[in-house]
Amino acid sequence: MDKVNVLSNYLPAGAAPVIARWIDYFKCEFKISRGRSTKYGDYRHPYKDEGHRISVNYNLNPYAFLITTVHEFAHLLTWNEHKRKAKPHGLEWKKNFKRMMKPFFEQTIFPPDVKQAIVSYLENPSASSCTDLNLFRVLNRYDKKAEGIVHVERLPINSLFAIKNNRIFKKGELVRKRYRCVEVKTGAVYLFNPLSEVTQVR
Repeated sequence: MDKVNVLSNYLPAGAAPVIARWIDYFKCEFKISRGRSTKYGDYRHPYKDEGHRISVNYNLNPYAFLITTVHEFAHLLTWNEHKRKAKPHGLEWKKNFKRMMKPFFEQTIFPPDVKQAIVSYLENPSASSCTDLNLFRVLNRYDKKAEGIVHVERLPINSLFAIKNNRIFKKGELVRKRYRCVEVKTGAVYLFNPLSEVTQVR
């Protein structure tokens, strides 16, 4: 099966041919990865006998998959232009991310709310990466969610919730950008991302 057909299973309509051309042009190894809780995608620059390598999680919704893919290709282009002289998400990267997003804006691939979130993200110099909360909060609207799954930020303070391994926590106050939560069994304190997916305990 050719690249366009494979990529079409993960990307919004119309985006796959562009990404396939980038893979060929940059001679990049592109891997559709298992789901990873710590990151959505990854770029590795050429090293020894290895060329450019990009991986993107298979379980992202199509818009998140495309944005993550463009995010990583912007790292690749920035590496080609500046090597180690540019900061990972510095001005050079932002310029390239905006430049590489342009073909998809021109095709009207993104819904208006997603496009606006991307534009806002790129205008915000304090946002360091595509894990920008506002952007991924909007993208999350397009996820397919299992029944009973809720984001930590939507739970009332002092409510109980469980994570995947059935550990139970009590939600506390927001501390900067994360919620301070206490594990019921041990009393240990953990900080949860507002968009962490959990199950409310009734």
